[in-house]
Amino acid sequence: MKQEFLKELVSFIQNKGFIWGPEPEIYSGSAGFYTYGPLGKLLKNKVENSVRKVFQSNGLWELEAPTVLPDVVWEASGHLNTFKEKIIECEKCKSVFRADKLIEEEHDVKAETFSDKQLLDFIKKNNVRCPSCKGSFKPEIKTQSLMMKTTVAGKDFSLRPETATATYLPYKRFHDFFRGKVPFGVFQIGKAYRNEISPRQHVIRSREFTQAEGQIFIDPKEKNNWEKYELIKDTKLPLWTYKQQKSNIQPKLVKLNDLVKSKDIKTKAYAWCIWLAYQQYISMGIPSEKIRLRQHHPDEKAFYADDAWDVEINLNSFGWTEVCGVHDRTDYDLKQHSKHSKTELIARREDNSTFVPHVLEIAFGTDRPVFSLLDIFYVKKEKGEGKTMFELPYNIAPVDVSIFPLMKKPELTTIATEIKEQLEKEFIVDYDVSGSIGKRYLRSAESGTPFAITIDYDSITNKDVTIRDRDSEKQIRVKIEEISETLRKFLNREMSFGD
Repeated sequence: MKQEFLKELVSFIQNKGFIWGPEPEIYSGSAGFYTYGPLGKLLKNKVENSVRKVFQSNGLWELEAPTVLPDVVWEASGHLNTFKEKIIECEKCKSVFRADKLIEEEHDVKAETFSDKQLLDFIKKNNVRCPSCKGSFKPEIKTQSLMMKTTVAGKDFSLRPETATATYLPYKRFHDFFRGKVPFGVFQIGKAYRNEISPRQHVIRSREFTQAEGQIFIDPKEKNNWEKYELIKDTKLPLWTYKQQKSNIQPKLVKLNDLVKSKDIKTKAYAWCIWLAYQQYISMGIPSEKIRLRQHHPDEKAFYADDAWDVEINLNSFGWTEVCGVHDRTDYDLKQHSKHSKTELIARREDNSTFVPHVLEIAFGTDRPVFSLLDIFYVKKEKGEGKTMFELPYNIAPVDVSIFPLMKKPELTTIATEIKEQLEKEFIVDYDVSGSIGKRYLRSAESGTPFAITIDYDSITNKDVTIRDRDSEKQIRVKIEEISETLRKFLNREMSFGD
């Protein structure tokens, strides 16, 4: 059933101009590389603007760093020597796959921490076959670096595999910009590159992707002195501790403060970061019932992490899928770059004592939430000859409003063009004069556009238009001079349709 749904979804994504690929399609395509079409790029822009709004409103400042850096940086961060994945090869077709993902895609287990022997034993016991040819696998696990290499002026460089490391490097500039006061937060939205092994889950696992990572620099002594926590400590979230996972207890809504008191979440500042990560996905329009927050098992955490939680979304196509990591990285990163660059990266307290700041990280990308929105809100209707709908939350839809002159007549298109020019100052607008009004309504709904404005012959004399709601298909008449204000109230949920 999931494979059938995924096939339909990918067809919809391609045909409606959301995401194309793998690219370049005319040269048979390379796995892990995609083009965002006109609607896909607008949707991705909406997602990224939502990320900016949430981070900025919570005190984080945006920056942009290089995507290519010398290998001395990646040696210091540990990526150069340790950023590798375990691979396994098909005996028949010689295709290579990431062993842990091969298991996780078909079974509800976390295989990332499996030893080589555990991987091979699981594959043999569960008769895991090659997805390409259904052949069996060689009884051998190898490793492959995920770094993408290049040279600059004859020196070894690498494309960044994440934005975090590039964020830490200007620490001294941050320190000066924030007048030496800790804590402070910054974030980046930008490209990252990984030499992924056999990426097969559309843009969920790509070789070129967009990351959005927030980094908060904090005095380790102040992790439990976090004023913002007091405002959200009683918020209930779908938190799933590793103890519950171990006992097969399903996640449930629980107050953050309960887990801080029980020490399942170690500090208030880190708990606030978990809340902020959750808010990112709620703000994007992901339904709360589709989200859970899963704590890493002790043997699953990165060696530098004091604690780690993932945001996971339950997709129709791939089930529970990790979309975000929240990590307490301690002082590992700044100490590593201080050591390798021979540069002091410290902060100073009011008593003049010095310390290396700890880093609390919210790390995610924008491709996965875009795919999640497409996956969750793609609906195939039984009525209307099997028409499809894209029932996105209105505020995140790629296009805000469609404008349709009832007929392609100058007396109607002149008014429609004037309305279009006015609305474009504030909204994303699609103007369409092609085909019957019914077909235009359908195209608009399939694109996820919340509202359609029709200019008819009554508009000439009454100075009003019809606004049609995507989901209810109800229509109301609105004066031309009131269109902008009406749309604003609908999109900001200040008014429901028909009020």
